[in-house]
Amino acid sequence: MGTAPVMPAPTLDPTPPLPPAGATTPEQFDTTSAADRAAAVAAQTATGEVNLGTTIASLGPPAEPGIWLKTPLVTALARGRVVYKGKSVNVELRPSGGVVGAGSQISLAAMRLIEAPLTGLPEVMVFLY
Repeated sequence: MGTAPVMPAPTLDPTPPLPPAGATTPEQFDTTSAADRAAAVAAQTATGEVNLGTTIASLGPPAEPGIWLKTPLVTALARGRVVYKGKSVNVELRPSGGVVGAGSQISLAAMRLIEAPLTGLPEVMVFLY
């Protein structure tokens, strides 16, 4: 009996390709393009930004591409950003289905862009555009 294929999560943003089958390093798993990464760290001029609060974020599935945060702080797909130690990254906010306070998962690409330790549990501020 084989394993079921990984199905991409619903998304607002174009999804980068899946990592190669033999991926073992963060660089191999992070399939976002240079343009995706540049857009993610570009300052946004969003009016009406809402501070949703803070959450403890663990590394989400490394094979799930994109720049996202799965969090109980939203109930529907939305655009937003996370901030960690002064580093900000624009992300797709995805509902986790958990209760508020349950923690969040952040994509490998997003963790790398905010320079959070991949094996850590960074506390991030979450904003909704």
